Amino acid sequence: MELLSVNVGQDRPVAYTNAPSGRTGIDKRPVDGPVRVDTPAPGGASGVAGDAVCDLRFHGGPDRAVYAFAREDLDSWEAELGRSFSPGSFGENLTTRGLDVNNALIGERWRIGDEVVLEVTGGRIPCRTFAGFVEEAGWVRRFNASAAGPGALLRVVVPGEIRAGDRVEVVHRPAHEITVARLHHAATADRSLLPETLVAAEWMESGLLELARTYAEKYGTKDGKTDRETDGATGGAEHGE
Repeated sequence: MELLSVNVGQDRPVAYTNAPSGRTGIDKRPVDGPVRVDTPAPGGASGVAGDAVCDLRFHGGPDRAVYAFAREDLDSWEAELGRSFSPGSFGENLTTRGLDVNNALIGERWRIGDEVVLEVTGGRIPCRTFAGFVEEAGWVRRFNASAAGPGALLRVVVPGEIRAGDRVEVVHRPAHEITVARLHHAATADRSLLPETLVAAEWMESGLLELARTYAEKYGTKDGKTDRETDGATGGAEHGE
């Protein structure tokens, strides 16, 4: 398992974003040499040095500091759409090879290179900016339904420098079965599954966690209990972002 490339984007104005600034950094390109990865401040930008995040409502910050997408999934989209996608084409900071990104568990930790450790917090929910950038009809629906998967959002546990070619190693897997793909399916296709994802509440990124808790409080869990009644059983102490 390896890091194929580290990708960063410069902010620029576009017509296809809902960001209040009218700007986006989604067009990410591979960087030569080492790149610093660190925890951004709450409400802050990317965890990857030199990378622009323009819509802080939905991107960046401590639990969405880094975004990873597999080269294998880019290859799947190339075959389906008949066009080429270079590393960074889906707005990902990290393009990996040999790593099962979408079947990673929420809370799973990866060591990249000699020092950096990242923790999986969820999957990418596509937006208008992504659809406008890719320029494919019905892109949000197609991306959500695809077996290729959404890629993984990550928080920084141990900061440091990474570079293309670094080895990626899974160093911790929590004791539950909620994967990136499973959480994404619950959030985008079958919200009745959201309460069961709360076993991973401790590690989930804030937007998906709020969605799951709101649904559970409103509709209850499958066994008739609400999120508040089951919170102790889920180990649901959240990170204090």
